[in-house]
Amino acid sequence: MMPIKWKKSGQAMTGSPATGLRRRGVMTGSPATGLRRWGVMTGSPATGLRRWGVMTGSPATGLRSWHSLLLVAAASLGVASLLTACQQLTGTLTVDFVYVTCARGAGPDQYGVVNVFEINSESGRMRQIPTSPFPSGGRNPVAEVVAPSNNTLYVVNRDDNTIVQFAIGNDGKLYPQNTVNTPGIFPVATTVLGKNLIVADTYQPLPTCSPASPCAGSIAAWPIKSDDSLDTQNPFVNAGLNANYWPLKVPGSTGDVVTPTAITASGNNVYVAAYDVTANTGYIFSFAVSTSSLTPLNGGVPTPAGMHPSAIAADSTGSYLYVTDFDSNDVLAYSISGSALAPIAGSPFAAGNQPAAIVIAKSGKMVYVANSLDSNITAYSVSGGSLTKIATFATDTQPVAIGIDPGLNQYLYTANFLSNTVSGFRIDANTGGLVNSQFSPSSANPNPTAVAAIPHGAAVTR
Repeated sequence: MMPIKWKKSGQAMTGSPATGLRRRGVMTGSPATGLRRWGVMTGSPATGLRRWGVMTGSPATGLRSWHSLLLVAAASLGVASLLTACQQLTGTLTVDFVYVTCARGAGPDQYGVVNVFEINSESGRMRQIPTSPFPSGGRNPVAEVVAPSNNTLYVVNRDDNTIVQFAIGNDGKLYPQNTVNTPGIFPVATTVLGKNLIVADTYQPLPTCSPASPCAGSIAAWPIKSDDSLDTQNPFVNAGLNANYWPLKVPGSTGDVVTPTAITASGNNVYVAAYDVTANTGYIFSFAVSTSSLTPLNGGVPTPAGMHPSAIAADSTGSYLYVTDFDSNDVLAYSISGSALAPIAGSPFAAGNQPAAIVIAKSGKMVYVANSLDSNITAYSVSGGSLTKIATFATDTQPVAIGIDPGLNQYLYTANFLSNTVSGFRIDANTGGLVNSQFSPSSANPNPTAVAAIPHGAAVTR
């Protein structure tokens, strides 16, 4: 526990009680003058104090009693405030830490940052911890994922082609550990499956590939070691290419520029949502994950997925897969059966305009989609994989990422790119509807891009 400091309205108080009262803006001049302005004292200090019943005898004796009374009161307030602050960071009230990557940080280099929010278990209020934000370790962080241990956060910095490993302290703070370069160019998405991390790059690592001369994207993977660092000495190997990446190519159209947009893991498989720029259509590429390699499923033939997939998520049972279509404004639903994906009856299901992110409740009974152009969330109930729209709920401007707290599974949040905020909601356990959390939205750094979270108490003690 930290040393006790007097508290006033959440700030430290030093000096005498009178000085503290002046700093609070409720007293100026002498104590007697301040008390008269409050309307609780007239005449001399001695007279006023006798009327309160806190002074008898001479003024000197009474003022000593009055001074003691103020000290006791100040001490009580200080202890109460300290206890509240301690509770907030020791688990009584903080249920989760939420990590929000922001593309632009302070300073001339414009390197990205990670905002760290704590979620209050009673009100759902999200507020940044005192030392937030933390440097992301690179430019334009666009994706992040938490290790299975909940002790580590991996942040993808697109413009530097890096993944930065951060250790997570028990107070939510981030401590940079290692930086790994991705094989390809411009990484855009990442996920974890078991003790492996997989990343999707916009372009393959070919000398002919660049924004001026684009080619198809690729994915790569590394084992996660016991200390949560990536095993760069033993990356997954594509024996067919004798390389450590797998191109996203469409059989029969291998020259198409296919760019990955999102990635998720379910069971032993990884699913990559991608946009075929050449053919103006969408696909899902499926891979089985083994100890040190990825195997394309269905003979490498991807599953059609609308026009322009923007986000992807699988339910916790591994039964259903959902993809948002940015251009068609809907959600595609698939059943997962072994290596095959089959469209759910009634799919696609209508969403708002430009759906950009999707999350599934742990129960599997609710799906939430963030519609970036409409600045709202569409909530759906789930039955047999089919979606039924419940309602829409307003967010701040342009939500591009969405998550649900892993501690209680009752708070939902979005990162809002244009308003530079995070919106928080309480999930109604009966209806699945959303109610704004206390003081939502919360300020973030410019251009928040992604969210990840751990339950409080899961991180290592540092």
